[in-house]
Amino acid sequence: MSTFDDLDAFVATRRCAGLALSPDGTRLVTTVSELAADGKSYGTALWEIDPAGQRAARRLTRSSAGESSAAFTPSGDLLFTSRRADPTVEEPAEDRDALWLLSAHGGEARPVAERPGGVGAFAVARDAGTLTLVTPEPVAGSPDTAAEQREARERAGVSARLHTHFPVRLWDHDLGPGRDHLQRCAPPDPADPEAGYGEPRHLAPGEGERLAGSAIAPDGRTVAVVVDVPDPADPASWRRRLALHTDGDTGPGRLVVGDEPGADHEAPTFTPDGRWLLWVRERHPRPGRGMAHTLRARSLADGPGDTTAEVDVLPEEAHQVRGVTGAPSGDVVYVVVDEAGHAPVLRVSITDGSVTRLTRSGAYTDVVAAADGSALYALRSAVDAPPTPVRLDPQAPDQDPVPLRGVTRLDPLPGTLTEVHATAADGTALRSWLVLPGGASAAAPAPLVLWIHGGPLSSWNAWSWRWNPWLMAARGWAVLLPDPRLSTGYGQEFLDPATGAWGELPYTDLMTTTDAALARDDVDASRVAAMGGSFGGYMANWIAGHTDRFAAIVTHASIWHLDGFVGTTDASFHWRREWGDPLEERERYDTHSPHRHVRSIRTPMLVIHGDKDYRVPIGEGLRLWYDLQRCGVASQFLYYPDENHWILRPGDAQLWYRTVWAFLDHHVLGRPYERPALV
Repeated sequence: MSTFDDLDAFVATRRCAGLALSPDGTRLVTTVSELAADGKSYGTALWEIDPAGQRAARRLTRSSAGESSAAFTPSGDLLFTSRRADPTVEEPAEDRDALWLLSAHGGEARPVAERPGGVGAFAVARDAGTLTLVTPEPVAGSPDTAAEQREARERAGVSARLHTHFPVRLWDHDLGPGRDHLQRCAPPDPADPEAGYGEPRHLAPGEGERLAGSAIAPDGRTVAVVVDVPDPADPASWRRRLALHTDGDTGPGRLVVGDEPGADHEAPTFTPDGRWLLWVRERHPRPGRGMAHTLRARSLADGPGDTTAEVDVLPEEAHQVRGVTGAPSGDVVYVVVDEAGHAPVLRVSITDGSVTRLTRSGAYTDVVAAADGSALYALRSAVDAPPTPVRLDPQAPDQDPVPLRGVTRLDPLPGTLTEVHATAADGTALRSWLVLPGGASAAAPAPLVLWIHGGPLSSWNAWSWRWNPWLMAARGWAVLLPDPRLSTGYGQEFLDPATGAWGELPYTDLMTTTDAALARDDVDASRVAAMGGSFGGYMANWIAGHTDRFAAIVTHASIWHLDGFVGTTDASFHWRREWGDPLEERERYDTHSPHRHVRSIRTPMLVIHGDKDYRVPIGEGLRLWYDLQRCGVASQFLYYPDENHWILRPGDAQLWYRTVWAFLDHHVLGRPYERPALV
């Protein structure tokens, strides 16, 4: 059996994420997740990749607690976060993340920064070695009282949080009773090999703000800070403000560089020479006008207050920006954007806006540049290739990268990948990926599953471990992966008409692309299913109420009652912007809510939902299930009490696939139903 026939082997495959490059360019480090010894969870460790591509990858860290978030200091030492116990302490602190350092000269790792609430994200100044830490701290009082406050709550048996502002939770966890703080620490004393980082100094957030991101300049004296601030136009809404916090000769200062109604300013980064600050300005959506990105740059040549040059590097509506990396010298940045089923790396001039696409195909993340400008490194994936470390030429256009020796090992794919093209009724070009199983032909056409991506501002352009079409192909299915309207990488005109109108063009686009796939003689038009998650789940529900062409539908973490969803999701204000006020624009909500079409559903449906899903709360799945049952629709409900929007545990992920397969095999292929084991 291959990796794709055997779910045990598939979930046990090592997976890498993130890259860190040493200052001298000789060491490349990634975080690798793999199945824990008990088989019930994933653990993480740091591995070193040879930038030259000659040596095999080697493991650097090994502990039951795991390690992640690698970064190098200016001297080449490796920093990472871990919950491992300090072996030099007789009574280790409670289980929480601390910052550890592994010397470039070898030896045991040692903790160099700890906080009562643990250490979250961190960043290191490229030249100075100054550190920024994100740590959870109490609402009131000194950060040093955090442990005391937590202990008092535990002794009293108190789990409640008192909120005075929206929101109250995020993704899969409750917010409060404290909030994240950003702190700056001086680097260790180079004369003391056992020294840790200096005492943290608070930077942000201020009163009434929430920390949302940061970046530190190479000299360590300037930190770009993103905070969520209340939007005066709506008491329950937030927008993102970007400010520069400086540690100058006359004391600390703060300069706001991005703050305006109707937009967020986020994802800051400094160029390695410290001459430019770059960030993404994201225009808020509204009905009929989609979200749009602008990549902005501000000159810092004469200090943070320099306003002589502030330019749009990539103008609004040009691209959806996914990542930005500065070149070691010169006014050049490397930008990852979505583009027609790919996510290429672009080489962009800050000063004249000229653009060179460096990569021919694939989706790239975690781009890092060698200090001497000789190479770029990144993780490359594609629909048919898992994330793999690669080396790029910083100048050559439309290149195929040099693969490095990574850690992910997979058997050959059980099929082939091709593209399907179609034209919408309004003349818009549509494209999809089509996964075909081995052996599919006119004599033996494959059953088809239409697989709709989430988002909706997303694209089928990269590998997915959670929703992997090759597991379906190994069982003989063809899988159509369409990018309908609202997908990114096709220009602003592909987003605007469907913004706040999901049930219109996205639906007809999906039907058009399905027709194009079914016109092939190697696909069986008599055996067709549809499935999707999140936005894809919304579309699956919408499809169920508007056509009987599919033999079965799987809907995961899906929106069913639009008004109910907007009022209970963790970021209600975002969706209210796109759909309008449900009290004043009732018609749009009624027109596009799938629940209003439940009595038209005849297709068997499998509903899947996790109770820890705060993005699409469990109430959506519960009401959908109830409505299907009371209307007599053949349906099943796969319920996960402790999973979130994504099904992450290895055992739960295997059960997800087995339940989906059993449902589709029965309703589409006509096989006797076999209930999956353990449920």
